[in-house]
Amino acid sequence: MSILTREKDYYSSEISLVSQSGDCSVYKMSGDYGDGIMTCYQVFPGVELIYNDFHTDDCFHNTHTCEDIMEINHCRQGRFECDFCDGSCVYLEEGDLSVNMLGVKARNSCFPLEHYHGVSVVIELPEAARSISRVLSDISIDLYDLRDRLCANNRCFIMRATDSVEHIFSELYKVPDKIKKGYFKLKVLELLLFLSVVDVSVILERRRYFQKSQVDSIKAIKEYMVSNLEYHYTLEELSVRFDIPLTAMKLCFKGVFGTSVYAFIRSYRMQAAAAMLRRSGESISSIAGKVGYVNSSKFAAAFKEVIGMSPLEYRNNTAS
Repeated sequence: MSILTREKDYYSSEISLVSQSGDCSVYKMSGDYGDGIMTCYQVFPGVELIYNDFHTDDCFHNTHTCEDIMEINHCRQGRFECDFCDGSCVYLEEGDLSVNMLGVKARNSCFPLEHYHGVSVVIELPEAARSISRVLSDISIDLYDLRDRLCANNRCFIMRATDSVEHIFSELYKVPDKIKKGYFKLKVLELLLFLSVVDVSVILERRRYFQKSQVDSIKAIKEYMVSNLEYHYTLEELSVRFDIPLTAMKLCFKGVFGTSVYAFIRSYRMQAAAAMLRRSGESISSIAGKVGYVNSSKFAAAFKEVIGMSPLEYRNNTAS
């Protein structure tokens, strides 16, 4: 029985087994605003590697504590937000790696960009410590020391994207089926050896946390803007309306959504326009007005820069 199956009662969302074949189990997570697929492989007794594919802003999170389970996450696409009970929020960005213990109870977790793709390595320490110690006599990996170094004081350890992290995980996204079983063993051992020698003190100096109150303000700003796409707001107007200092607003917005306020809303406008071009027969000038452009030429230029083709080309190429 997989770790995920045994521990699924610890999570807030519904998780169901979709299929199972050999060492591979596929689970579906169902939430209020979308769903996710987790493809899980047992690598060693007590160690599982999971491919995560989510299309939702909702995320399962542990509602109880699992003191002996370590989770290592790599974000390939999207963003992951974890809201801790101490009022702080931390973000996993594309290319980042995180290590945390499921004994740390999160208040909430979500995917701010409404999609997330990556890999998780879930380790049940007692069983994994026994199984890994029997693999090769020359490999010495102390999982409990790893826990104490990386996750001391219940912290979530985050390593920002580096070439080393990219090297370890990039190959996991293109493994031929016939070598997966052995390859996963090598990559998990490589990952654990890599983490056993990282300089924790240097990495911890680069951490960036945001207060939940500021994150709530940033999300309110985002909802306000996307609900009024025909209007253009200055940063100063948003700062005053939502009572958040301008510098803090810009910094926290990028922390939550991974880009600046202007870049985010510009991209959102173009994605909304693309949806209208696909689904309606409205004129391009009418759609331009609905997303805040009174000048059709400026709209067409912005659309091409974001989407890669003109509005007319896009409509013709996506017409059913």
